[in-house]
Parts: sequence; structure tokens; C-alpha cells
Amino acid sequence: MTMDRKIEQGKGIKAKHVYIAIGVTVLGILIWLMLSGSTSTYRAEEKKLNISEVKLGEFKDYISIIGTVEPKTTIYLDVEEGGKVIEKLIEEGETVQKGDIILKMVNSDLKLQILNTESSLAYQANELRNTLINMEQQKISNKQQILSIDSDIIRQKRHYEQNLMLFNKGFVSKETYLQSKENYDLSVQDRGLRYQRMVQDSIFRENQKKQMNNSLKNMEQNLEMVRQRLENLNVKAPANGQLGSLNIEIGQSINRGERIGQLHMLESFKVVAEVDEHYIDRVRRNLSATFTRNEKQFELVAKKVYPEVRQGRFKLDLIFNGDSPENLRTGQTYHIKLELGQAVQANLLPRGGFFQSTGGQWVFILDDSGKFATKRKISIGRQNSQYFEVLEGLQEGEKVITSSYESFGDNERIDFK
Repeated sequence: MTMDRKIEQGKGIKAKHVYIAIGVTVLGILIWLMLSGSTSTYRAEEKKLNISEVKLGEFKDYISIIGTVEPKTTIYLDVEEGGKVIEKLIEEGETVQKGDIILKMVNSDLKLQILNTESSLAYQANELRNTLINMEQQKISNKQQILSIDSDIIRQKRHYEQNLMLFNKGFVSKETYLQSKENYDLSVQDRGLRYQRMVQDSIFRENQKKQMNNSLKNMEQNLEMVRQRLENLNVKAPANGQLGSLNIEIGQSINRGERIGQLHMLESFKVVAEVDEHYIDRVRRNLSATFTRNEKQFELVAKKVYPEVRQGRFKLDLIFNGDSPENLRTGQTYHIKLELGQAVQANLLPRGGFFQSTGGQWVFILDDSGKFATKRKISIGRQNSQYFEVLEGLQEGEKVITSSYESFGDNERIDFK
């Protein structure tokens, strides 16, 4: 009878052991990849990054703007009479005195018009003078008539009195006496009427004479104004100052009322700046500003805020509060700090390129070891040309990557090489 023989299993690594080991290894790798993949990492060279420390200090709420020096008062030069430019005596940028001739013009049509006007006015003035002479002659004639009447009355009275005496003695008839009396009475009444008419004529002539004198005076003034038009062909400086832009050339024809340039009054200056429209609700009159020249600080005050916004900016006029720099010149520019509010204590983060990528909503914070940095949400308030005001998320002494984040992508951790 044949008996079954027990087969002993050999010792050593079997195939299934290999498969199990491989499976465990793969599973471990997968678990490691899953765990390590939860935080995306970017490797960067620390020396190529800007790293800044958060500091506790006084936050000054100001913005930096560029201001240009301009005269506080500018007079525009508009020609009062049109013509053709024949000579330019003063160039732009030169200092002028009131009354200095800047340019000369000619106008042939105006000359002819003025000659005709002068002739017409001279004729009318001559007619008025002749009328006044005739009125004076009439006045003298009236006086002569009164004298003649008075003389006739004297004769009539004498004749009447003689006839009365003769009539009483019976030497003349009653008819003769009555005729002499009637003639005398008629002469007296006639004299009274003539005198009244002369008085009325005198009053009328005086009123007419005043009107004519006024008319003659007005004509003379008109003639003077017409002659002044010729003088206006010489454009003169209306005040002392510096001649600004002068947009004319020899031979150029200029219309009446056309603006040819401007005159800057050099007695006082202002500073004109352009501000980003982002600050339009915060910029107002009486805000303080400062700038430095030759290591000396000068103070300014916002005087006028222009409401118009052009190309994302609006204008602001500032005037000096106290001393102003010597030898100010139109067109000089200064970097000005315009204060928007009172200084406060706050955590300060230096400005940097990171803001363009994050909008100030998060930053990379260095670990205490200094070997890596991780992303953290923060809250930023106001800003000036140097610092951001940190409201939440950062503490004094923490270090932040403040350079640009463009190359970091969406990674949440930065490891330093």
C-alpha cells in the first residue's frame, strides 16, 4: 500500500511576499504624495527677495504729489484792435513794465475808417459851433430890440405928457391927446410882451446851448476814442510782470479780441499739483503740505480744489504758509507731501511690489526659522508713499516678503534655497 508523502515548504521570500511589499510601498508613496500635495510650494532664492519687518510707529496719512510753481495772478493778453503784426519788441519770458509796447500792428481799413470818422465829427462839431454863434447873435439882437422899444416908450411918454398939458390948456384937440395916450400905452404893452418873449427865448436858448455843449463834448470824446483805436494797434503791457507765452509771428494777421499770450504777475506765486482721482473725496481746502528745498522745509496750504477730473486726475492749488523759497521761477517742480489726516500709532508695513498681486489682502510671512514663508490673510488701511497701515493679520517684528509675487503663482509656501 502506497503512503502519501508530506511535502515540506521551502524557506525564503516567496512571490506573494514581493507583491505585498510592492503594494505597501506604492500605498505609502501615494499617501506621502497626498499629504505633501496639500501645500503647494515654490522654491526661491532669498537674496533676490525684498524682506521687510513690520514696525510699530507713527503713521502719517499723506500722499506724495508733484507741484509746479505758477504765478498766483495771470493776466491774459487779448488784442483790442485787429491788424497785421509788423514788429515784435519783447520776447516771451522777458520782464516788462506797465505800458511797455509788446508788439505793433497796422490796419489800413481802420485808418481809412478813422479818417472818415474824424471828418464827419469835425463837420458836425463845426455845425454845432455855428449854431451856438447864431444863438448868441440872436440874444444880442433881442437886447437891441428891447433897447429900441425902451427908447420909443420914452419918446411916446414925453409926447403924451406934452399933449396932456396942452389939452388941459385948450391948445390941442382931445383927439390928438387921446392918440398920444394910446400910442404910449401900446408901446408899454408891446415892450412887456417883447420882454416876456425874450425871457422865454433866453431860457430855451440856454437849455439848447447846454444840450449842444454836451453833444459837442460827446463828439470830442468819440473822436478821442476813435483815435485811441489807432493807438490800440500797439499792444502794451497792462501791468508789471513777466511775459508768458506769446503766440504771434511777424506778418501774422490777428483778429480783434484774439488772445495772443499772457502776463505773469511776479509779486506772489502758487503751486499747482495734479492728484489721483482716488483721493478726490479726501482732498479739501486748508489741508497742510510740505516740501524741502536746499535742506529747508517750506509749508503750503491747499487753497482751491478743482472739481473737474481729466484723465483720472484733478488739479489742486496750494499757496505758501509763511516763508517761500528765494528765486522762485515759473515752471519749477517740487515733490510735495500733502497731509490727509492726523498721525496715529499703527503697525507699519513698507510698500512693495506685492500689493499689485494681492491688493493688500494677503502676504507671505517668514517662519521663525527663516527657512520658508507661508501665506497669511491681512487687512490694510491707509497708505502713504512709504508705508501701509496694517489693521489686522500682522504683528510688530514679523518679517514679510514685500517684493513682487508674480513669479510665485498660486503656491502657498515659499522655501528658500
